[in-house]
Amino acid sequence: MKLAMKTLAAAAALAVSGLAGAASGTLNLGESVTDFNYTVSDLSGSGTLTFSSVLIGALNAGKVQVTAVAPATANVVYKTNAATKVVSISSVSAAAPVTSLSGDYTATSVNITRVTSAGGALQSAPTANIATTGGSLQITNLNVDLINKRVYADLIGGNNVGTRANVYLWDISQITGPTSFDISQLPPGGGVVSSTNTVSGLKINTDAFNLFAQAMGLTANGITSLSTVTDFGTITSTISARITPVPEPSTSALLGLGVLGIGLATRRRKAA
Repeated sequence: MKLAMKTLAAAAALAVSGLAGAASGTLNLGESVTDFNYTVSDLSGSGTLTFSSVLIGALNAGKVQVTAVAPATANVVYKTNAATKVVSISSVSAAAPVTSLSGDYTATSVNITRVTSAGGALQSAPTANIATTGGSLQITNLNVDLINKRVYADLIGGNNVGTRANVYLWDISQITGPTSFDISQLPPGGGVVSSTNTVSGLKINTDAFNLFAQAMGLTANGITSLSTVTDFGTITSTISARITPVPEPSTSALLGLGVLGIGLATRRRKAA
């Protein structure tokens, strides 16, 4: 009996120590994750990529057109030069729905570590000019790594670039706004939590730059123009989820477990 009681005590201590730590998980759209006596579900939200003015200048130099790739939507604003009547891009943003959320779960919070979205934007240069010989690049399915401050994406490019999955695209200079859900502030029955944050100072890495230049068919002038873009823009994400407590085992259930353990120990002793 003493051996059985020690075993039960050790199991209980192990369970308590597990709850004291943290667990990692991924919440996908339309699914749920349960840990630490609560369930996270009903993921919703979007991430909006806003092009920097310097990037827009480089796109205008190559007469590049920007369109949305579903399910994302794009907002492209044009302007006309009063003197030359030349039409150019004034601002660009693309909003994509969030498809998954990864994080570290504790008893009091969900700390977001990664956010992914679906869709994106297509940049195309249909005619040759001083900056490009013609080409296209589709950037979709952004994967924002908040821990390592990197942004990955799926690319489909012209000029033999082809399809590239999960390409390391940008480094993040700064993250502002909360990147966690505070569970301790929820009412006893749970509720909906939300978070809005912005990653800014998106700097393209060398390999991604070369892919961009090849896909868009950039000339020497075009490469020089793109080289001046040290900040590609910002991504602002607004995310919400529902957090629902899971009922803890009742005292009677725990007592029943103890009685079962004692009964098994007694049976083994009699058998011996």
